[in-house]
Amino acid sequence: MDKKQIGNIFAPTRRSFLAGAGAAGAAALVAGCSSSAPINTGGTGPSPSYPALDITDNDILNFALNLEYLEAEVYLRASTGTGVSAADAGSSSAGSVNGGAQVNFSGNTVLQEFFYEIAQDELNHIRAIRATITGNGGSPIDRPTIDLTAGFTGIATAAGLPASFNPFGDPNSIAVAAFSLIDVGLAAYTGAAPLLTSNTILNAAAGIQAAEGYHSGAIRSYIAGMAAASANSTYLNYANMIATFRATLDDQKDTSLSTTSVVFADSNALGWAHTTSETLHLVYGAGGGAGLAKGGFFPNGLNGSIYATTA
Repeated sequence: MDKKQIGNIFAPTRRSFLAGAGAAGAAALVAGCSSSAPINTGGTGPSPSYPALDITDNDILNFALNLEYLEAEVYLRASTGTGVSAADAGSSSAGSVNGGAQVNFSGNTVLQEFFYEIAQDELNHIRAIRATITGNGGSPIDRPTIDLTAGFTGIATAAGLPASFNPFGDPNSIAVAAFSLIDVGLAAYTGAAPLLTSNTILNAAAGIQAAEGYHSGAIRSYIAGMAAASANSTYLNYANMIATFRATLDDQKDTSLSTTSVVFADSNALGWAHTTSETLHLVYGAGGGAGLAKGGFFPNGLNGSIYATTA
């Protein structure tokens, strides 16, 4: 399939909303998707308008699959030192992966076990999405080329973290690195779900989104809890510096951390929803409006039909 520049694709159709969520749930989700409030304050703004777009459920699933490849590579390499296997990466033309290393958890068995679990979860998400696309008559994308070193260095530099920050250097640093990505996939599922036309696929996507929500809550709670228990806010501050930077790329749809507030949601307690353009800006690590098609974690861009920003 030829690549198409498709950007803001979470605009709901009436049919997909009524079939997938029900009228009441649709109204609540619209309120969350249209929020344009600044970081950590929530609120709602005027509803944006969206162009009519010709995309399929498989296009949306392949967009999500790119993000799952990225997350799986981070967690697998941090917990085991080895990334996604060739069998799970797709065909022989799957992209290479640069960076990442096994973290020395130094007796932090709680975080170590969580990283093992989330690594397996993300790998299972890859397998589930690939199987769903195949079962829906489509072709799952191969893993795109991924550069963990460039991606994390770009985020850390733009956010103002110390030059010495090594995302795979110790348990607390990998937690901050995970924080920088973990909400991106979660908000992308929320944003794209209303366009899915198949209830079966929507249910599967909702199940993956729920797992991503647990991952986000655990990482955010760990960072906040660590700061509270140690009376050392260094890594909490790092996370908030990253959240502030992310907010410049996702229309201020982000939530900072404190020792008393960890939930990634707006002032109405609705989880943030990112358009595909917002998601692409986050993983490419740059703003600049329409036409951004590569950078950051994806030096050659995403695979599939949805790969370039339109806003």
